[in-house]
Amino acid sequence: MPDASSFSADADEPLHGGYTRFELELEFVQSLANPYYMNHLASQKLLQDPSFIAYLKYLQYFLRPEYTKYLSYPGPTLKALELLQQERFRQDILSPDTVGRLAEGGVLASIGGK
Repeated sequence: MPDASSFSADADEPLHGGYTRFELELEFVQSLANPYYMNHLASQKLLQDPSFIAYLKYLQYFLRPEYTKYLSYPGPTLKALELLQQERFRQDILSPDTVGRLAEGGVLASIGGK
C-alpha cells in the first residue's frame, strides 16, 4: 500500500508544520474511522457547523480510487465519511450507545466476527 509520502505534491505547495495539505487531510479523514473521535467532534459542536460539514463533503474525494489507495483502513474510513454526510447520524453520534455499537462493530470486523 502506498503511503502519503509517495503522493506527488506540487513543489510550490506550502507546507503546514512540515506536512502537505494532502497529508494532513489523509490523517484527519482516517481518524474519522474512530467512533470516539467522531463523538468528540460532535461534543465540540463541530458537526453542527456548516463550514465543517462542507469540509466533510469536500473530503469525499477520498472515495476516488486514486486517493482511496492511501487509506490504511478504507472500509471503516469511507463508511464514517459517508455516515457523517447525514444530519441524523451527526446527531446520533453524540449518544454513547451509538458510539458503543460502532466501536463493537469495528472490533468484531477486525477479528472476523459478524
